[in-house]
Order: sequence, then C-alpha cells, then structure tokens
Amino acid sequence: MIIATTENVAGQRVKQTIGQVFGLVVRSRGLAGDITAGLRSLVGGEITEYTEMLEDARRHAIDRMVANAQTMGADAIVMMRFDSSELGQSMSEIVAYGTAVTLEAAT
Repeated sequence: MIIATTENVAGQRVKQTIGQVFGLVVRSRGLAGDITAGLRSLVGGEITEYTEMLEDARRHAIDRMVANAQTMGADAIVMMRFDSSELGQSMSEIVAYGTAVTLEAAT
C-alpha cells in the first residue's frame, strides 16, 4: 500500500478516488508511565515513555487506516495526515486519515 502525504504519487496517476479512510487509536499512558514521566519532567529532557507511546499509537493508526483502505479496494492513500488530541488527563487520541485511491502508471 502506497501512503503519500502529497496529492500525487511520482510516476502514477489517480485512476479512481474511492473516498475517505481513517484509523483511530486511543491510548492511556497508565499510572506507571505518568509517575516515571512526572519524575523525569523535574530534570527536563525527552520523556521517552510518552514518545514511545505516541510512536506506537501512530503506527497502529496507520495500520488501521490501511486495513480500511484495503477493504474499500484501494491500492494507495494520498493526502495522508495525522491529528491528535487529549481525552481527559491521561488519554491521547491519534487519527491517521487520507483519501483512498487506485493508481495506474502515468503515460
């Protein structure tokens, strides 16, 4: 599955626009992660517990978006973006979204 943040894919043209696709993940940091991150924030620097959680959530959101696009018969996703927000004080929502399309070689 080709995933592009651009409208076009080099050497290809959009044969059919199928529609919007997305993958949604909500993750909780958990008590242990919050305590460790809180202690780490006292001295400054990267809070790796949160970084790893968000990287994992983005990968999971992309996997769900790709599964959605494959179900619709797409072979690519263009204009892919991420959105994120906080739900409550300990949950993060990550959404990967884009447009499902089929591609063909440009002539």
